[in-house]
Amino acid sequence: MTNKLVVANFKMSMDTSDVNNYLKDIATLDNKNVVICPTSIYLPYFLKKKFEVGLQNVYKEDLGAYTGEISPKQAYSIGVRYVILGHSERRQYFKETNEFVNEKIKACLKNNLKVILCIGETKEERDLLKTKRILKKQIVSCLKDLKSIQNVVIAYEPIWSIGTNITPTNAEIEDAITFIKDVVWELFEAKIKVLYGGSVNENNIKSLNSINNVDGFLVGGASTNYSKFKKIIKEVTE
Repeated sequence: MTNKLVVANFKMSMDTSDVNNYLKDIATLDNKNVVICPTSIYLPYFLKKKFEVGLQNVYKEDLGAYTGEISPKQAYSIGVRYVILGHSERRQYFKETNEFVNEKIKACLKNNLKVILCIGETKEERDLLKTKRILKKQIVSCLKDLKSIQNVVIAYEPIWSIGTNITPTNAEIEDAITFIKDVVWELFEAKIKVLYGGSVNENNIKSLNSINNVDGFLVGGASTNYSKFKKIIKEVTE
């Protein structure tokens, strides 16, 4: 077994029937290095299993009149231990800024939740050779004023790769992850896990997993099909 992390982001997929069928397939999964992040209304279905459960998003306050939101305090109280923050879809569709993500990270860490912070560049930014500038800005802004990053994991997700079946080369991923770790070290003198996300699937996982400095994967669409996800888990954690 390795200590690499495999995170499933179901996004807004699956209805009750799909979830029940998935749970039958995943019933024997006994691996704390796997984190399942279902749609929030299905959290109770996945809790108290032999894997970790995460949220796809939280709000920055513990309690209050914030209709439709879930707080870090509430999440932790029911057994959630991870939360995905800063995903490009949250940034794009809900206009979340680095500064807002920073506030949510602080709220999560205060409530003992482990944060999976997503960062990544657009196709235009990549073409203009701005990738490292964008990544550094996101890291510095999102992690601003943190006293400790012990419970923070970063997921490098090139926005142009998400859901497109196009991935950077292994060399490009390795270079980006090295850069991310170097920036974090400059800021905190601490080591951090960095995952790769963006069109990860059962066909390319063996190649992606061979990258020297990758500490795991954030998996989108392929994670909603357990037969595919099982192959990914096996390749990464065993």
